[in-house]
Amino acid sequence: MLVGRRAEQAALEQLLARAQGGDSGVLVVRGEAGIGKTALLQHMRETAVAMGFEVHDAAGVEAEAEFAFAGLHQLCAPFLARTVELPEPQQAALGVAFGLREGAAPDRFLVGLAVLSLLAENGPLLCVVDDAQWLDQASAQVLAFVARRVGAERVVMVFALRDPGVADVEAFSGLPELRLAGLGASDAQTLLATAVRAPLDDVVRDRIVAEARGNPLALLELPRGAPAVQFAGGFELPDTVSVPRRIEDGFRSRANSLPADARMLLVVAAAEPTGDAALLWRAAAELGIAREAAAPAEAAGLLEFDFRVRFRHPLVRSAVYRAATPTDRRRAHGALAAVTDQQIDPDRRAWHRAQAVVGTDEDAAAELERSAGRARARGGLAAAAAFLQRAAELTPEPAVRAERALEAAHAKHEAGASEALELLTVAAAGPLDAVAQARLELLHARIAFHGARGGEGPRMLLDAAKSLAPLDPALSRETYLDALDAAIVTGDRGPGGVRAVADAARAAPPPPESPRPVDLLLDGLVTTFTQGYAAGVPGLRQALDAFDRHEPDGHAVNDGDDRRWLWLAGRTAMSLFDDQMVHALAARHVRLVREAGALATLPAALLVQSVMLVLSGDFSRAAEQTAIAAATRTVPVLHGQLILAAWRGRPDETTEVHATMVREAVGRGGRTEDFLAQYAMAVLHNGLGDYPAALVAATRAFESDELTHSNLAHSELIEAACRSGQPERATAALDQLTSRALASGTPWGLGLAARSRALVSTGPAAEEYYREAIEQLRNCRVATQLARTHLVYGEWLRREGRRQGARQQLRTAHQLLSDMGAEAFAARAARELRATGEHPRSRSAQPSDALTAQELTIARLVATGATSREVGAQLFLSPRTIEAHLRSIFRKLGITSRRQLRDLRLP
Repeated sequence: MLVGRRAEQAALEQLLARAQGGDSGVLVVRGEAGIGKTALLQHMRETAVAMGFEVHDAAGVEAEAEFAFAGLHQLCAPFLARTVELPEPQQAALGVAFGLREGAAPDRFLVGLAVLSLLAENGPLLCVVDDAQWLDQASAQVLAFVARRVGAERVVMVFALRDPGVADVEAFSGLPELRLAGLGASDAQTLLATAVRAPLDDVVRDRIVAEARGNPLALLELPRGAPAVQFAGGFELPDTVSVPRRIEDGFRSRANSLPADARMLLVVAAAEPTGDAALLWRAAAELGIAREAAAPAEAAGLLEFDFRVRFRHPLVRSAVYRAATPTDRRRAHGALAAVTDQQIDPDRRAWHRAQAVVGTDEDAAAELERSAGRARARGGLAAAAAFLQRAAELTPEPAVRAERALEAAHAKHEAGASEALELLTVAAAGPLDAVAQARLELLHARIAFHGARGGEGPRMLLDAAKSLAPLDPALSRETYLDALDAAIVTGDRGPGGVRAVADAARAAPPPPESPRPVDLLLDGLVTTFTQGYAAGVPGLRQALDAFDRHEPDGHAVNDGDDRRWLWLAGRTAMSLFDDQMVHALAARHVRLVREAGALATLPAALLVQSVMLVLSGDFSRAAEQTAIAAATRTVPVLHGQLILAAWRGRPDETTEVHATMVREAVGRGGRTEDFLAQYAMAVLHNGLGDYPAALVAATRAFESDELTHSNLAHSELIEAACRSGQPERATAALDQLTSRALASGTPWGLGLAARSRALVSTGPAAEEYYREAIEQLRNCRVATQLARTHLVYGEWLRREGRRQGARQQLRTAHQLLSDMGAEAFAARAARELRATGEHPRSRSAQPSDALTAQELTIARLVATGATSREVGAQLFLSPRTIEAHLRSIFRKLGITSRRQLRDLRLP
């Protein structure tokens, strides 16, 4: 019975109504145990069925959280026969994820896209995931990713999450939420009346309502079992135990009152999360329990038996399992292991067997280790880590236990779990051989760096690199590069700074006879930071060329995988002013992390690509890349949002994102995040013409090794200083920019240097530099800097009294900046143009102006001849959503076919 919740019911029904009309909707329902989430979802199911929806369910179970893609398999099982309609790569990804076929670890994004495509073809559809806090990590990531990419699929996705008392599920943060509070007094009294048939004294009723605190399940359960005399004369007063705990205690008490066989049957059911009734009865027979034992449990209202075994509420399962003695829990798992088919479900059998062990058992540990290998092959890092952790606990031999604990720690770290340090403590107890000990030190250093972003990270990585040098020279060199990258990212100028780390890295063991790209990159960066930029350029070019030619294995997971270094290689290409190489390496990085399903590293790959798209003036594609990164919810994606907002000239948005970034940087100790924020603020203020503020921000940004390495800060500082009337403050930045540009010899670098020289020059020399800058920047893809060069040249010409020439430059600048969406710089050009006596022409309206950023991206891709499936695969959208966007695009552009779209000149 659903009492109250009228507003909540209306919100859910609106989601269904919108989906009927061709839209999609997502909602996370949060609240404490017993607050009514399950009842509300059941009401939604019934409403959806009445409206013609197909309804599919999944539920997280705490014991099932170790099985990769288990929750996703629950939801998708009814659709599996339809996977033949999917493209082969998506079929393969789902098949491997669900253990239905052999193959390399599936592309996590392909799994998500396959699920999205399946859902899109079966609407209107309601997908309900209860107790989502217990979903396995792989399922949670994929389902949350899908939820952020649903569009026009006529799909509603609802996730119920328990608050508080369990770890929050980061994957679902940021999705629309509905938070359930307790019932009001009137609704609470109405619900209580349905549970208590005896006459109820008003004072007693009010005490029960007060004790339940509006929790519907408490109102139904707390009075159960209370003597009738209490209803007439009193009821125990509220105590300090939480309402969910009180409810669970009530379920536990009810279970404990059952006959022994019925209690044991409940424990088996609680230990078997799939709800497979046939499996349960086989386990019961293994324990000598007759089917008649189920009757008392059903009569007590604790669970029901059909083709599936269903507990009345998730709290019943947890209450029963926690109340059982360790011996009974082991008996239950042992029986389940005995009756689980080793060929069909080896991993669940291994898990049950492991839970039945007292002490240690090498055979059980080895079986779990094999399960970990299978889980990793399916892309389930979290599941592999859990299997390895339990395997280590069961291992009798200390040396083997230490090795397994170390492997478990690596898997935990890769999966983003916090228990890695605890496992390292187990591994450190050893004994470990020298190689394993060095690997332990390396992992400890990486955890320390990623956890705090502090100065200790580079130092610890250097120590690990030194330890590895005689044992594993290749890994030692990579660790030195790790330390150097960490020093650049942290931005420290002290003992852990870039120069100190680069000096230490000169002691790295020599590379093999045929150096890998990563070896060349290490040598080039060490030379750059110890001998100077010009000395390092040849080696860095050689390294980037090697990365460009080399095609790493997209599914490699070892430490030598080149894929993990493309993030640094792309930033290094930016430091060489090589715009073509940055685009090429960033595109490859994005492709490889997609193929590997590396959700955690996708935002970093997209960030470099997004920054280059912004500098190239392609703001719409940069916005789409940022949206895709945000859909992963694995790391903050504020960097790309900040730079895009700043170049667009949107003060409120930039300031808001900047404030968030600064807060998070303080929390992690990451100075570079703050420096990057200052760079973006310098761009914003230069665009707005607030040059003193731009100078303050640019000066701060110039203190960063990362930003001076990537050359982002120089030109902003120089322009702000000159326009503030303080050109002397630009001297260091100008000298460094000029020498680097000459060493790199690229149009981007030479163009920026010439423009910067022009800003500090006068007379014919200034004009010569301006013209040189325009000529150079025309030959590269950095369109924003070309447009800004026309702007500052036009401003100089106006101040020289040469209005005609100024108008020509300012018109060009205004047109370029307006077309790309650099609103503040375009407004600055318009002000200057008006000062010449010419009213700036309004930008000619283009048909594409009516398109959203996402629609423009889709239109561009379709114009190349890509199919809806191909476009959807690139943007992680279903073909149905692409088709819906195309209908909107055709309507806005006044066309009717893809051929006409190809004939248009889209910006």
